[in-house]
Amino acid sequence: MNEKLHNPPPAPRAGRPAACSQGAGARSASIENSLLAALPRKEYSRLLGGLEPVTLSFGEVLYEPEERIRHVYFPGSSLVSLLTLVDGHLALEVGLIGRDGVVGVPLILGHKESSVRALVQGAGTALRMEAAQFLAEFKLSPSLRQELYRYTHTLMAQISQTAACNRFHLVEERLARWLLMTHDRVKSDQFHMTHEFLGHMLGVRRVGVTKAAQVLQERKLIRYSRGDITVLDRGGLETAACQCYEVVRDMHDGVQSVPAARKAEVSEAA
Repeated sequence: MNEKLHNPPPAPRAGRPAACSQGAGARSASIENSLLAALPRKEYSRLLGGLEPVTLSFGEVLYEPEERIRHVYFPGSSLVSLLTLVDGHLALEVGLIGRDGVVGVPLILGHKESSVRALVQGAGTALRMEAAQFLAEFKLSPSLRQELYRYTHTLMAQISQTAACNRFHLVEERLARWLLMTHDRVKSDQFHMTHEFLGHMLGVRRVGVTKAAQVLQERKLIRYSRGDITVLDRGGLETAACQCYEVVRDMHDGVQSVPAARKAEVSEAA
């Protein structure tokens, strides 16, 4: 369990504008993000002018540790890992952000620099806002503050639980947990992830990932070939995962539930 951590792969800097107009693109992409979808129509509409649709590519770096946060990101179909660095180069995933949240939480807590590396784990859409405008909207909007505080609480719980999980649980249990968390956020049974990148996410050698994936494949829970992962048995994968998955999922579901009426309001605004 105390296997050696890996150096993360070199990655380009992040965020190229999506090939769509800002207004139409923001209206479409924002519905994908449940945090934005929870806002009342009036407050959501005011945000639209400052939201820029971007496409994030696999392996892009949004922030480095101690780097000034210039933008916040609301993922749509994209997925972002938060990596803590040890001795300046060893990396271990401590958090995973998808359509459920926002990348740039330190700003909410009054810090302008990132404490982690934010690395795009799954390519896809996101909405981006400049940090200064985000902070202005944060002060103006009580509903936005409430949703951001709720999400920050669930993210901190996820980080704490992940730290304990990485210390005490078997690699195959951790891999099952990680696959379930990814499955929840990408809303697809298929996604791409290499053994090397999975090793970075779980903090184990590549051979450890290979063995864990083989165990899950032999139980016919997943299919894994050349980096392409297919979830075959969601229920079986939940049984194979450690209890950490349920702890974080239940907390997230309890805190992040959005009243149907508010969702309907946002849909009308789109």
